[in-house]
Amino acid sequence: MTIFYKFEGKLYINITNGCPCDCVFCIRKNGDSITDNDSLWLEHEPTFEEITSAFDNYDKAGMTEAVFCGYGEPTVRADMLLKTAEYIKSNSDLKIRLNTNGLVRLIHKGFDIGQFKGVIDSVSISLNAPNAKRYNEVTRPNENISAGAFDEMLKFAEDMKKLGIKTGFTVVDVISKDEIAECEKISEKLGIPLRVRHYVTDNESYT
Repeated sequence: MTIFYKFEGKLYINITNGCPCDCVFCIRKNGDSITDNDSLWLEHEPTFEEITSAFDNYDKAGMTEAVFCGYGEPTVRADMLLKTAEYIKSNSDLKIRLNTNGLVRLIHKGFDIGQFKGVIDSVSISLNAPNAKRYNEVTRPNENISAGAFDEMLKFAEDMKKLGIKTGFTVVDVISKDEIAECEKISEKLGIPLRVRHYVTDNESYT
């Protein structure tokens, strides 16, 4: 069971395969792993003891950042994410990044994102589209969270920035150039940088 894996010198953390979305560009559609790592499909959701044991035994030499980004949406297990991040903070000098869809408050009603302050150093949020209609077409959130998902994702980004957490947006170039330009306008308006990711069809990674 692959909980930790290495990509481009960073330590990636795979704590769940759960996700409330079915993005058209999802890398999970193209394979079961990233580059030459073992399968990221989990036999079961790892316990805290399994996660910490795997972390303690993983060769982290030369790594400076740990990234919550596996074959699922990390905030599906928000409490475990926080617990794991706190453990890593206490037992290493690694900076911690969260790659997320930004919908944690829809996934877990009443979740307080203030808990991320001091635990998460940076966050990369999937903007994916310039408006709610296209967002639902590209991201395809399930019916439990689709209403208001786009607006909540933007609010999450604003709130994370207000917490002092380094915040960024990403889009994948499956949308049109005009739509990417509209996303850039949203990014500029909110003062949150945007990075355009290239769609891959093999087992490369979106970083």
